[in-house]
Amino acid sequence: MRIWQKPISVELLTQGTAGTADTHLGIEFVEVGDDYIVGRVPVDARTRQPYGLLHGGVSVVLAETLGSCGAAFSCPPDYRAVGLDINANHLKGVKSGWVTGTARPIHRGRTTQVWGIELRDETGDLTCISRITMAILAPR
Repeated sequence: MRIWQKPISVELLTQGTAGTADTHLGIEFVEVGDDYIVGRVPVDARTRQPYGLLHGGVSVVLAETLGSCGAAFSCPPDYRAVGLDINANHLKGVKSGWVTGTARPIHRGRTTQVWGIELRDETGDLTCISRITMAILAPR
């Protein structure tokens, strides 16, 4: 079942994040399905921590970007989605390549949404699991 309440596409998501931290980190939107968003981040000099692994904070930025966009585009027109809480469990380090995240809704209520985001390396191994809770704000 298609959940989007507003027009959504890879192009619209990319335009909406132009000039933000996402751009600086090289985050790219890859796919929009009926009830999910896929994006990815490169593991390179911009995104590694001193041990040469993808920085955990960058994983969280990718997760928050995907979950926030999902909530924003699935709430009614003129409503806004803002973050309340995010958590992440880092399961496997990544030294190179791309990490791809898929965000799917767990709960879409009138005033809150919860999204689950799985991040995987190029071999398909789970590297991080995250959950974000969003507040849905009515028009002013």
